[in-house]
Amino acid sequence: MARAHLTIDPAFTIGPVRRRLFGGFVEHLGRHIYDGIHEPGHPSAGPDGFRRDVIELVKELGVSTVRYPGGNFVSGYNWEDGVGPVAERPRRLDLAWHSTETNQVGLHEFQRWLDLVGSELMLAVNLGTRGPKEAVELLEYANVPAGTARAAQRAADGREAPFGVAMWCLGNEMDAPWQLGHRDAEDYGKLAAMTAKAMRQVDRDLELVACGSSGRGMPTFGEWERVVLTHAYDDVDYISCHAYYQEHDGDLASFLASGVDMDAYIESVIATADHVRAVKRSPKRIDISFDEWNVWYLTRWQEQARHFTIDEWPVAPRLLEDRYNVADAVVLGGLLISLLNHADRVTSANLAQLVNVIAPIMTEPGGPAWRQTTFFPFSVTSHAARGDALRVAVDADATDTATHGSVPVVAAAATSEGSSLSVFLQNRHLTEATTVTIDLSAFQPTGAVSARGIWDTDVRAANDLRDTQRVGLRTNDTARLSDGLLTVELPPVSWTALTIA
Repeated sequence: MARAHLTIDPAFTIGPVRRRLFGGFVEHLGRHIYDGIHEPGHPSAGPDGFRRDVIELVKELGVSTVRYPGGNFVSGYNWEDGVGPVAERPRRLDLAWHSTETNQVGLHEFQRWLDLVGSELMLAVNLGTRGPKEAVELLEYANVPAGTARAAQRAADGREAPFGVAMWCLGNEMDAPWQLGHRDAEDYGKLAAMTAKAMRQVDRDLELVACGSSGRGMPTFGEWERVVLTHAYDDVDYISCHAYYQEHDGDLASFLASGVDMDAYIESVIATADHVRAVKRSPKRIDISFDEWNVWYLTRWQEQARHFTIDEWPVAPRLLEDRYNVADAVVLGGLLISLLNHADRVTSANLAQLVNVIAPIMTEPGGPAWRQTTFFPFSVTSHAARGDALRVAVDADATDTATHGSVPVVAAAATSEGSSLSVFLQNRHLTEATTVTIDLSAFQPTGAVSARGIWDTDVRAANDLRDTQRVGLRTNDTARLSDGLLTVELPPVSWTALTIA
């Protein structure tokens, strides 16, 4: 049996766990909006067309800020198409996902949905086919209280009060050749700075996110961030990170250690941002908005994309509907551990996406909505990770991977608020349970311990339309607390959350 020893002390903090760390992402893509969150004919739909069963699941998931409307979609989107009388809105080609966008759901409708789920809007502007002028006009429409043409237009469209959007993304993945309006770092950095300056002339208190690399594997990674921030450092608050992980060629060991790659990614971007800060001698610190992250079997989409033709522009096709299993959920739990362990600099993050499209929630038209396996680690962490993230000293056996080399068999994060401590653990061993001892003597714990998580004898088990509840949270009854030392046995390929009073 593998072993790990952890030490946690309340004196050694990383930083506060901000609620924006548990954000989500809704894009006009596939069945995410239409037949996902919005299905007027569904038995659970309200008069607004939004499915109430989905709303309840999103609330249970615990998402805070939701990024909208893209994603790749935003780089060809005219925001004006999504406002005004619904019956008069145009149907457009969505070049990003080779679909037809009906624009039945736009800014007003989406804000009403956010009000129902209790989440904050994070709005992206189109810097692919548009620029500063259109971004400022959208900002005026959304945030200026009254007295201008755009504010009057918003009121005429049914909303007197401004939306009050605080956080804005300056485009999406502009380093990527697949992006409409793709630019090099010099051109994008200048455009981002120009747009940010213009938007701050309307509202200087906005929180603005510049596009970082669309992945750590991009050939321009690192240099892209340096050049963009050289131009835009004084004008933005965040640089973005995007990362997706999948199992390649049956290499489950490397897949389970995906958090090692996320750690290196975050630390590289921090180092680059701080280098620019030093060169500029700036007192300001740039943080990370990890506004796209998830498990995504990208190679499946690449195969699907090859078959589109010029006369095929479907409405809400089934795209990117990955079916997640237990191993995927354990990896996602490990990625959450990485985010918590960098809570001092990753102060905003968005799981991409929420419903049907690489999502923790799935729906069937006219039928049920259900939780995928990845729903459970996100929901538990979102509700349990409160207060401050704490440094965890890990002394653990190693396990070998083809991609990441030798890695600790256990990944761990911890948070503390008041009299409650939460510890999040991932066992990366493929076949062996791991005995974990946690030194909590600095807390002098005396209360109850609860342990729950996700694991299964079949790591490929999943929830689907045939059996929507095959996989769920399980209770770990092995947790024992004695004289400040907590011991728990973690099953192989598992993710566990401990709560200690």
